Amino acid sequence: MPHLREALDGNGPAWLPVPTGDRRETHRLSSALGPGEPIEDDVALVVTTSGTTGVPKGAMLTSSALRASGDATHERLGGPGQWLLALPTHHIAGLQVLMRSILAGTDPVVLDVTDGFLPGGLATAIGAMRGPRRYTSLVPTQLIKALDEPVSAEALTELDAVLVGGAATPAPVLERARAAGINVVRTYGMSETCGGCVYEGEPLRGARVRIEDGRVLLGGDMLAKGYRGLPDHPAFAEPGWFRTDDAGTFENGRLRITGRLDEAITTGGLLVIPQVVEAVLATHPAVTEVVVLGLPDERLGQRVAVAVVPAPGATPTLDDLRDHVTAELDPIAAPRELALIDEVPMRGPGKPDRARLRDHLLAESAH
Repeated sequence: MPHLREALDGNGPAWLPVPTGDRRETHRLSSALGPGEPIEDDVALVVTTSGTTGVPKGAMLTSSALRASGDATHERLGGPGQWLLALPTHHIAGLQVLMRSILAGTDPVVLDVTDGFLPGGLATAIGAMRGPRRYTSLVPTQLIKALDEPVSAEALTELDAVLVGGAATPAPVLERARAAGINVVRTYGMSETCGGCVYEGEPLRGARVRIEDGRVLLGGDMLAKGYRGLPDHPAFAEPGWFRTDDAGTFENGRLRITGRLDEAITTGGLLVIPQVVEAVLATHPAVTEVVVLGLPDERLGQRVAVAVVPAPGATPTLDDLRDHVTAELDPIAAPRELALIDEVPMRGPGKPDRARLRDHLLAESAH
């Protein structure tokens, strides 16, 4: 916390947050992002993106950008408050819980997630929080687990807002949470924008959004200066803007993310956006969590495959899921392969590890 206070004040050196419990990842980040080497004076934090393959990229965030993000968040939520930390602090979402706490002049209550998120601790942690306003930030998988624990779900209703981001929140999960009385606020953003900069489809004060050829571009007060050591990266080619890999549209003036452009599946010469299919499959009563991805196919180029965490006591079949998809989407989007899994592997807060799932499905196909 003292280091982060210095970062917010713009008085200290630039910091690179790393996972202290993971020596291999700490070494990987340190080797790639050059701690100890010169950096611009106004950079306060270098925050890595959540990818775990290839060379990591570090978004260079200034104290003014971090302050703009925290102040705009509190303004949108109704004022400063105490925060519950339930996310790793080497990623932007967890870091921002600490930053907002500093800006609010409050001490965060910490839920230990070293060994994973255990929703049973939520009620105790929330009970230790003091008003007048109380907040937390979760990823969708955490919210799903909390909803399955009645005591934890009840505890979340006591908070003034539960920010949910890192990945799309399935519509049935959102409906279930709100029906339980939880004030869920869906957020969209990334390390390059100091975390969430669009809440419920509306940009925070100081944030800007535009769509170009179906791609979402973000700009404004929260924008990073660029990537550490990559001055000519194409994502920051246009001054003041960041080119995301997300596809989106405006509906009634609100931003709606439709999927990831870099995860699109080309099957039979047509394009399938996995998140669109996932949104449909998430409404199937036998599905708790779902990830759609493409597998190599000699005839189609790629075939649509799906990994599903079944609802308790349910065993969805491929035919069931195909019928469910074709009732709403073109038949080309219907899955041709199904794997039932116990849980979705993650590669960062809220982000499915599609590479691991792809390997799992390919191994299943080989048998």
